[in-house]
Amino acid sequence: MGFWWRPLGVLASVMLVALFLWAGWGWVAALGFLAGIQAFVMVRRLWQEFRLARWLENPDEVEPPDANGTWGDIFYRLQKLQRRQKASRSELTNALEQFEHAAMAVPDGMIILNSNDQIEWCNPASRIYMGMDCDRDRGQFVRYLLRQAHFLEFLDAADYSRRLVCKSPVNREITLSMQLVPFGESKKLLVARDITDLERVDAMRRDFIANVSHELRTPLTVVGGFVETLADAPELPAAESRRYFDLMLDHTRRMQRLLDDLLTLSRLESAEHALKDETINVPELALALKAEAESLSRGRHRIRLDIDSDAWLKGNLQEIRSALGNLVSNAVRYTPEGGEITLAWRARNGEGVFSVTDTGEGIAAEHIPRLTERFYRVDRSRSRETGGTGLGLAIVKHVLTRHDARLDIQSIPGKGSTFSACFPTTRLQSAPEGATVIPFPERQAAG
Repeated sequence: MGFWWRPLGVLASVMLVALFLWAGWGWVAALGFLAGIQAFVMVRRLWQEFRLARWLENPDEVEPPDANGTWGDIFYRLQKLQRRQKASRSELTNALEQFEHAAMAVPDGMIILNSNDQIEWCNPASRIYMGMDCDRDRGQFVRYLLRQAHFLEFLDAADYSRRLVCKSPVNREITLSMQLVPFGESKKLLVARDITDLERVDAMRRDFIANVSHELRTPLTVVGGFVETLADAPELPAAESRRYFDLMLDHTRRMQRLLDDLLTLSRLESAEHALKDETINVPELALALKAEAESLSRGRHRIRLDIDSDAWLKGNLQEIRSALGNLVSNAVRYTPEGGEITLAWRARNGEGVFSVTDTGEGIAAEHIPRLTERFYRVDRSRSRETGGTGLGLAIVKHVLTRHDARLDIQSIPGKGSTFSACFPTTRLQSAPEGATVIPFPERQAAG
């Protein structure tokens, strides 16, 4: 009843006045009065409709009309509705801007396609992965820009549960995982994700399993064969049985070394295995490593020691000894009989450098960048003959990385190699007071 009381009240007043005029001056005066009122209402209505139309055409530029009575209520309610629409539009605009900013920041390539597979929008990452430019390619058919047969087949299938793994059309070193996602009405969202690192990790996992299986197969085959031989021929001569047992022991130890190295690598790579620093007497450690090299060599090589620095190290003694011991044992394994091996500890360009130099066969330059990869070998057959596991330099690299150090490899085929563990100044320490320092004459005698 809130709307009707005013127009009904006005109508009742007009009719009452008309009755008074009819009673006093006759029906002509009453009809003239009603006709005048009707004309006034029509003119006022046309004027208010004009004002309303003008305002609705340019609501942001024209001031909202103001009036009394019913038209005032109408204008007020329309103005209130307009304010709500503006607020809602502002919220939608902000939400859309936030979505667009978020989509722009997403590292995955994103392309919105209409029902005809035409590009409506794409984010900056799509340029990196698929060579798309939103300003240039808007409205283009995506199948004309990405013409690979496997992609066209994937697009035509429109299977939203399927993923396409392929190389990026603009960078063959990037591997992409593409997927179509339903978006809005009859639209699709093409998402391209960079899975290069995942593919690399998966390839490393496959290679790792293959290498471990390959490394364990030979000793297991040998041990299994000897066990079968002993089981089938229990009355073998003692000398022959002894030889079988020695060979089985050698291969068992080889498997044990491989497992130990794998456990060491796993421990070094574990985030939970925190580095516990201590003070390391490097000159003393160098003497111990020289003795270890002489024990491994058994007189087949000349072993020299050159200590030109009194500096100690801050680090984990067990890890440092393992890393440097791997460098020393590799030099003994791969240096021919009669060769020379030099262990050195010196200061160079602000770094503490422990180097192992041999006069072995040397390594070609193309192999050097890959030497620290797990199970990478320049000569597989020779590595097995020397008893290596293929993990020694990988352990060295991880230990040095944990100690902010680096491994430098210099090698000349036919002349020999130098493997240097270079420790930064922050890891060097002066010898503590009262510590035994190797005097220079004894250093030279140690050689």
